[in-house]
Formats: sequence, structure tokens, C-alpha cells
Amino acid sequence: MTNFGPDYVRAIAPYQGGKPIAEVAREFGLDEAAIVKLASNENPLGIPDSSLHAMQQAFGELARYPDSNGFDLKGAIAQKFHVPTDWITLGNGSNDILELAARALVQPGQSVVYSQYSFAVYPLATQAVGARAIVVPAKEFGHDLAAMAAAIAPDTKLLFVANPNNPTGTIVAGEQIAALLKQVPPSVVVVLDEAYTEYLPPELRYDALSWVRQYPNLIVSRTFSKAYGLAGLRVGFGIAQPGITDLLNRIRQPFNVNSLAQAAAVAALSDEAYLQKSAQLNTEGYQQLTAAFKSMGIEFVPSYGNFVLFRAGDDDGAGARVNLALLKKGVIVRPVGNYGLPQWLRVSIGLPNENAAFINALKDILG
Repeated sequence: MTNFGPDYVRAIAPYQGGKPIAEVAREFGLDEAAIVKLASNENPLGIPDSSLHAMQQAFGELARYPDSNGFDLKGAIAQKFHVPTDWITLGNGSNDILELAARALVQPGQSVVYSQYSFAVYPLATQAVGARAIVVPAKEFGHDLAAMAAAIAPDTKLLFVANPNNPTGTIVAGEQIAALLKQVPPSVVVVLDEAYTEYLPPELRYDALSWVRQYPNLIVSRTFSKAYGLAGLRVGFGIAQPGITDLLNRIRQPFNVNSLAQAAAVAALSDEAYLQKSAQLNTEGYQQLTAAFKSMGIEFVPSYGNFVLFRAGDDDGAGARVNLALLKKGVIVRPVGNYGLPQWLRVSIGLPNENAAFINALKDILG
């Protein structure tokens, strides 16, 4: 049998998303309406009404290609975040930005630095370009930035930092990131992945975009999939100085963000009421889940995203076993064995009734 393509592509384990509701219903003979999905860190409020209205206005133009340059969306991002439009790259979700960075900046055989227990797209993007991964051991389930800086090799071209981190929910303080940026050589590009930044309380926020003005080797990536409620539309963006943005746009697919996604994102950016409601619901849901974990004596990692990582048991089969039991009860959470965490599961924060359904199912399972 002929093996097509390079070995490093064949070695990739494809990304596995959270189980869809319909699949669980078919597999276990359950009613779709009764299934609770808390697996993919989606916004339980659903799409903002402002975005729905904007998409309805855009329906009439769907026979035409979308604006490849995303003029209106880039303008809205530039206005909100006070950056020039030529610093912006639009992506089919923020993971598109992460992959574009690897493709544009790393050659086969060169190295990429990222942390243990960090987002699964980092190793995928690294493998896809034939690069060598330098995986730095985690510190209390989070990033050890000093160790990451020390791990940079002469052939390192890219360093990924997720803050807050997925799947563990940990955060590093802004001053620690600022210190890292001072240590990283100018030839190494830092990707600061801020998919969950909108969930941070005011006292933990920092101005990452001021660092972009200071460091030509920094990309800040953001998404509309979480706090803005647009996961199904796949839209994100990166902000960097033109020296990087120009490279990303040279290899970006020309119509990578569709017309409805662009319209919805423009509307969502100015919908402060929805964003505040999302953050408040998340805070209350986090308290609901963690109070239950404490009462049940379940270990969990304090989280600053819209999910919580919790220990399902002490043996390496615990995560898979409890996950299966939850699926049979119509509750979908996220196994994280592929992250090297077979004893743990990640649960997204849902509506109060969804959180309660998960808690009740978990209590039944764990006795």
C-alpha cells in the first residue's frame, strides 16, 4: 500500500470535538431534548439577538462571495480595540489564526514551544508543518513561563501561551507575561491566545494590545466563539504589527470568514449588554459547580474560563468511566485523556438547570 504525504502528517491524531447531541441520542437511545451538552465551552445563552438581526439583514447577499478583506468587521475591531486595521487578521475561528501563524512562520525541522496541558491545536499546528515540539512541563496545571523562556532553542520560531488556559482554566498574571516578552528573542514570535479573556474579572485584566505596540514579534488572538456566542459561525481574529499580519494574510484563505459570520461579529462587538450577561452567568455558574464539587469532596482546578477541570477518580480509567456513565444519563462533558489527564474531565459552565442536571448525574454516578 502506498503511503501518501509526509510522515509527520500521517502521525497527526485528528482533533476530536465534543460529542454532538444527536450522536449521543442515537448511541444511547435518548431524547435529544433531554440531553445537556457541557463539553465544548459554548455560550449557554445562545447567539445574541443583535447578531441574529444582523444576519437577517445579510441574507440577501448570500449568492455573492463575502468581503475577503472584511472591511466592516476589521473597522469594528479597530474601533473597539484602538488598533490600525492593517494590524488585524480575520480567521475562521481563532484556531485559524494559530494555524496560520505556524504555517507562515515555521519551517519543517524548526521548533515550537508550548506548555504541557495546553490547547490541543498547538501540537496539531506544529505537527502539520513538520516542526519539532518543545513541550514544557506544567506548573500547577498551568504555564511555567520562566521555564518556557528557558526552553527556547536556537531554531525556535514560535511560542504559544494560552491565557486563560484550556483545558485547565489556569491564568498567569499580566506582569508575568510582560516579563516573558522581554526575555523572548526578537526572532521568536509569541502567540498570546486569549480565547477566554472576556471572562476575566476587572482586577485580573491587563492590556495585551499595548504589548503588540511594543513588540513586533507578538500576536494576540481572540475569538467570537465563547463570550460572544458565535461558535457555530467560526470567526476570530489576530492582532499583530504589519510585519506579521502581512505574512498571515498572504497564506490566509481569501474567503475564510463568511458573510453571515462577519455581520454577526460586527453586531456582537457592540452588544455590551450581552457580554455582561454572559460574564455574570458564567460567574454564577462557576460558583454553582464548584460549590457542588466542594460538597462532594471532588478536586478541581480553579478556573478563569467558562469551564472547570475536575478529578473523576484516582485511577487512569476514571475519566473514561465517569464520562461514559454521564453520557448514559444524557450529560455530555469533555474527556481530557488526550491531554495526558486520564483521571480528569472538563465540564463547561451552562445555564443553572444544565449545571444542576450535571451535578445530579455526577452524584448518582459517584454514589
